[in-house]
Amino acid sequence: MSTSTAQRGWEVENEIITVDPEKNALYTLPEPTAYKKLTEDTRPWKDDPNYFTDVRISALALLKMTMHARSGGSIEIMGLMVGYVSGRSFVVTDAFRLPVEATETRVNAHEEAYEYMATFPQFSRQTDRQENPIGWYHSHPGYGCWLSGIDVGTQKTWQQGHTPFVAVVIDPDRTISAGRVEIGAFRTYPDNYRPSDQKVQEDGFQAIPTGKIEDFGAHANDYYSLDIHHFKSSLDQQLIDLLWNKYWTSTLSQSPLFTNAEYAKQQIADHAIKLREASTKLKQGAVIGPRRTAAELASSADSKTNLKVLPEKSIEQVVKGGNKISQEAIAGLLASDVKNKLFMGVVQEARVAAASAQAISAAVGGGAAPT
Repeated sequence: MSTSTAQRGWEVENEIITVDPEKNALYTLPEPTAYKKLTEDTRPWKDDPNYFTDVRISALALLKMTMHARSGGSIEIMGLMVGYVSGRSFVVTDAFRLPVEATETRVNAHEEAYEYMATFPQFSRQTDRQENPIGWYHSHPGYGCWLSGIDVGTQKTWQQGHTPFVAVVIDPDRTISAGRVEIGAFRTYPDNYRPSDQKVQEDGFQAIPTGKIEDFGAHANDYYSLDIHHFKSSLDQQLIDLLWNKYWTSTLSQSPLFTNAEYAKQQIADHAIKLREASTKLKQGAVIGPRRTAAELASSADSKTNLKVLPEKSIEQVVKGGNKISQEAIAGLLASDVKNKLFMGVVQEARVAAASAQAISAAVGGGAAPT
């Protein structure tokens, strides 16, 4: 498997669409005066909490963010995304690392990071770059793409500015196991705003570790997710090619079964806890009486405290979590088997070729070939 083949596979897995190679439409920035009027005067998103619907991320930005997230290991990382707003979409053209202080459970931007973000447009103009900061990204190593309480507070602070802002989360561990980038994009709701049940349920299944469920549930209704699409063009293809060799070596050429061994063990241990809890709830329900229907739970007062985690779905969530773990393990086994046959085949062919050359040399020269 050549790096070019692996790169094409990565682009297919992440559904990266090539934009017009002649016009490179998504890299054509809006007219400055009209854009300033939109972001500082009109600001239609202020009257509609769900105004933005999707994020378009360039393959270059996606690759840089993924590499940054992976380089942090179990420590969270943070960076800045630049681009512009087009209609109800964020268009991310590039991404950069931010100087932050981070741990395994949180990442905080301090004065140095805020100063970097404030001066970024000024220095960008000096290098003829017209993009503006439109969002931030950070990693959640091993526990999914969602916003914690700290993340919600950070995003709300940045959404108060004139320029619209979006938050992106990448899980580097799940990226390795899944074979595609595990990524999510989010916008927070104003204070005291409650989303509709339908909007909440659209966010789908999340395999949240038991140690994070409380934080997830407490803030699950403070934000909503945006659809994510990826694109590339001739403008960044050369840069992608240069970055790809490093990404291939550090990520795709490794076996997720070994690279993510600790993550896999944590997933299994966490799943065992969820199985025990679900079994206990199921037994209690059988003693007390039949469980209420989804409609009855949705209409009850206590169900509104956490719209995303309904009690009757606990068994279903555990089953989905187990399926996810098994699918990742199977994918890792298949990838390892393919790479083993591929690379060992190359080594075997090299040995056969060397032996043949040695035999020919010996036959022609009347002696053994030098080693």
